[in-house]
Amino acid sequence: MAIAASTPSTAVLADLLPQASTRIGARTRDLALVAGGAALTGIAAQLSVPVPGSPVPVTGQTFAALLVGTALGARRGAAALGLYLAAGAAGLPWFAEGTSGAGMATFGYVIGFVLAAALTGVLARRGADRSPLRTAGAMALGSLVIYAVGVPYLAFALDVPLARAASLGMYPYLIGDALKMALAMGALPLTWKLLGRR
Repeated sequence: MAIAASTPSTAVLADLLPQASTRIGARTRDLALVAGGAALTGIAAQLSVPVPGSPVPVTGQTFAALLVGTALGARRGAAALGLYLAAGAAGLPWFAEGTSGAGMATFGYVIGFVLAAALTGVLARRGADRSPLRTAGAMALGSLVIYAVGVPYLAFALDVPLARAASLGMYPYLIGDALKMALAMGALPLTWKLLGRR
């Protein structure tokens, strides 16, 4: 399905899927995309490696949250991560390491995922996932939002200074974030190129 020539810069990857012909069909499609984005994040969260001395494991959920926002756009991306947050807070064990609940010290990162998905979705609608450098910028901003919520929440939950929380929940993860960013820089623009869309 081709995107109208006047709107390519406002499309996200999910918009390339076949469109529904009815309003109910369109809502069903959107609900399926939201549920799929939440499930993908929950699955990615199980790719988890504990970090000695830190309550924050290395996981795939940050990467998934940023990709979901970018691929689905702000509204559906934030809804998907909101569903991920709500279901996990209600007891579904699909946060990192199979945990659930809102009482975890790392819950601030999950809140940050919702905001980051919205931001990367907005940026994707402006074409930020079409070139490697713009993709890197979108992923960096999304990661910054996650840390901006997650690290202060961690400091509060552990009753430690903000600098200590950053050393526990941010600095050890920056190299991994750079690797995830490099992966996104290759994958997203390549997907657009393979689909023949600019």
